Amino acid sequence: MSHAIAQAHPNIALVKYWGKADEQLMIPLAGSLSMTLDDFATTTRVELLGCANSSADNLDTDLFELNGAPQTGSNAQKISAFLDLVRTLAAEAGLDTATARARVTSCNEGPTAAGMASSASGFAALATAAATAYGLSLDTAQLSRLARRGSGSACRSVIDRFAVWHAGTDDATSYATAIQAPDMRMTAVTISGTQKKVSSREGMRRTLSTSPFVAGWAPTTEAVLKQMMAACAAEDFTTIGELTELHAHRMHALINSANPPIRYLAPDSWRVIEAVTGLREAGTECYATADAGPNVVIISRPEDAETVVARMHELLPQAGVKTFAPGPGARLVEAP
Repeated sequence: MSHAIAQAHPNIALVKYWGKADEQLMIPLAGSLSMTLDDFATTTRVELLGCANSSADNLDTDLFELNGAPQTGSNAQKISAFLDLVRTLAAEAGLDTATARARVTSCNEGPTAAGMASSASGFAALATAAATAYGLSLDTAQLSRLARRGSGSACRSVIDRFAVWHAGTDDATSYATAIQAPDMRMTAVTISGTQKKVSSREGMRRTLSTSPFVAGWAPTTEAVLKQMMAACAAEDFTTIGELTELHAHRMHALINSANPPIRYLAPDSWRVIEAVTGLREAGTECYATADAGPNVVIISRPEDAETVVARMHELLPQAGVKTFAPGPGARLVEAP
């Protein structure tokens, strides 16, 4: 039985990705930069069907199970479309796995589709497991490019610790690489673990097609990315934090300007953001960011994480509060 198991972690962007220059190839309008987390992993098993020793009965379609529940409709179609890309690579390599369907079993430790980058960890894990199960031998850049085709930000979850996604202009030039940055902590405040009403993919489409402010997004993001890379190289935590918070506000302002408006942040999200400002004014240096969802992530130096956690528990006792360190990129757990 040809199978492989891989694990990947979400990443949270310091410089955000929002909007595609090429939706089919998942080429972004601008580059981005992120930290891979050390928890909330996705573990994915890919088993080829119809191969030797496989006991599968249905060999005509791919099968997908997420968190113990069989998936149909668009969720299953996304996985099958991604596996088609892997099968194409297998055919180009002359592998006899190129026509095999697969059973995909995946489990998210963190919230799914709630703005905590579960799609990034999911497709990074799927790319890693599927490439191995189908017999492909991909280097890190190739694996990052493949993961990008499932979910843009997944290309960054392939990378250890901190990653910069080079926007590129085509499939060959759009992928993530590692970048050095000072040690820091990210404290996630999970305000809601339920699936958001507007997916990131749909939110990007609506923003790009209806917002009057789109023209300014890519050039200003590239300018912030250049500043952020310089700050990371200089281990300038203050500038990193200021740029992170600024860019998150800009992204959400852009999203809010879509027609009809999209509001990912909830009232409690804004309470957390205000509390972060209060902590900073009181002498604890920390900064707030949020992806496309209500959950807020707070960046701090390692020694300040406990203070941040205590304040968040005080502010929102019902919320989940968890601190992350920089984590590993996608990796195989079990291979044939």
